[in-house]
Amino acid sequence: MQRSLFISFFALLLMVTGCQAGFFDDLSRGLGLPSLQQTSLDDATIVKGLKEALSTGTDRAVKAVAQPDGYFGNQAIKILMPEKIRNVTDLLGKMGFQSQVDEVVLGMNRAAEKAAPMATEYFVGALREMTFTDARAILQGGNTAATDYFKKKTSAKIQTAFKPVVADSMNQVGATRAYKGMMANYGALPFVTGTAFDIDNYVANKAVDGLFTMLGEEEKKIRTDPAARATDLLRKVFGK
Repeated sequence: MQRSLFISFFALLLMVTGCQAGFFDDLSRGLGLPSLQQTSLDDATIVKGLKEALSTGTDRAVKAVAQPDGYFGNQAIKILMPEKIRNVTDLLGKMGFQSQVDEVVLGMNRAAEKAAPMATEYFVGALREMTFTDARAILQGGNTAATDYFKKKTSAKIQTAFKPVVADSMNQVGATRAYKGMMANYGALPFVTGTAFDIDNYVANKAVDGLFTMLGEEEKKIRTDPAARATDLLRKVFGK
């Protein structure tokens, strides 16, 4: 009984430590247990599994936000009026222009939904650059370690790419027109001063933030929910 408990403890120790591999391998052979190398995933498998997980997660995240109401219907990532002009929109709402304010909010979110698919190519590029060291760190990291890796590698690039797409989308969905009309109505009110704000840049940044929020949620599912691991490889890498 004692030997059985010791072997169970030792097997657990082999799974959670990567140090002193030679010593543990010798001891494990004496006890008839698998070696440390056999209980650990090799680098190639880890990288392949993480790439598959990230590919799966990014595909789900992009599809989720790119559909109608992907942003607007999701309270976690819905793009609201920026704080800098919240006093403007609050005043306009009280003056009978709430429908115009609502139109701008809807337009900002529709523009983000249109821009979202562009992020895919940058995620693919980050996957190609992933090293064994990156993969090990991600696998051993927290529930959003892969998302954090993507943020570091792609966030600035995606924001730069999103801005012209968002500007075009804002025009297409009528958000730019609604925003200009809203600000013109504000400027026409007595005793107010004008305010300048780059609405396109704001929407682009919020669109990227929302995308990473959804990617983080997908990563958490793969790490913590066995049902979200759709392939044998994902189950092998994340099921340990």
